[in-house]
Amino acid sequence: MTGPARNLRLVILWMGGALLSFCALAVSIRALSPALSVFEVLTLRSLGGVVMLGLWGGWRGGIGAPRPLQLHLLRNVVHCAAQMCWAYGVVVLPLATVFALEFTTPAWTLLMAVAFLGERLTRGRIGAVVLGFIGVLVILRPGVGTFDPNALFVLAAAVMFGIQLTTTKFLTGSNSVTNILFWMNVMQLPMNYAAAATANGHLTIWSGLNWGLAPAAAVLLVSGLSAHVCLTSAFRHGDASQVVPLDFLRVPLISLVGALAYGERFDALVLLGAAITASGIVWSLREAATSSHSKPNSATR
Repeated sequence: MTGPARNLRLVILWMGGALLSFCALAVSIRALSPALSVFEVLTLRSLGGVVMLGLWGGWRGGIGAPRPLQLHLLRNVVHCAAQMCWAYGVVVLPLATVFALEFTTPAWTLLMAVAFLGERLTRGRIGAVVLGFIGVLVILRPGVGTFDPNALFVLAAAVMFGIQLTTTKFLTGSNSVTNILFWMNVMQLPMNYAAAATANGHLTIWSGLNWGLAPAAAVLLVSGLSAHVCLTSAFRHGDASQVVPLDFLRVPLISLVGALAYGERFDALVLLGAAITASGIVWSLREAATSSHSKPNSATR
């Protein structure tokens, strides 16, 4: 099997794992929500991440200190708030709407990269942002009777995920993926616990957890980490222009899960809005790929 064909096969396999992980994560949060608050669910996820990544890092020879500490803190404060908004959306909104709005994150990341990383604003990037905005309007339909203000929480989460991804670009230069994920869970654990304790009005949390919810809790812990691992591995084996179109399959897949598991109505406009957003992202990625391939040729002329 040739290299590119093998890489594409690995991309598809890893993205299949990522798609299943993201869907399982959303379903597990739904399953735990009657007994636990969003903050308690995220506290449980952070604690599991600390334990599992700590054991993994220890087995691999240890986990380094977060460098630089201030940027790790900024990233995790924003990411923690984003996860709270996203998890709340999973509980109160149709799953397809949540995933479709989350798909605008790459467009926000492009804007952040231009503003804070000094990256060039190209036609493709402008197209991605404009089409992303149009996609949001199609999904939310402001002014129409079907508009749900709770969707703004997920949109805010997408913007914050864009900030989180932008800061991650800085961190990958001096931190491994395990290092970033471990300190993410370490830092977010007290944040989530403080929010859970404040919401409950006392320091005790997880009082609603019982053995009947153990399967959902296990799925939460495993899928929360496997989603990151699978998506990162997919990007390692293929270009973003290959990964993002496959990532778009999350929207129709979660639509099917929502319809079968929760009786949620199929909304073609949500899929249309997500497709418009995805088309802008793919346009930007292909333009970037074309530009990178043409640079060596132009330099030799």
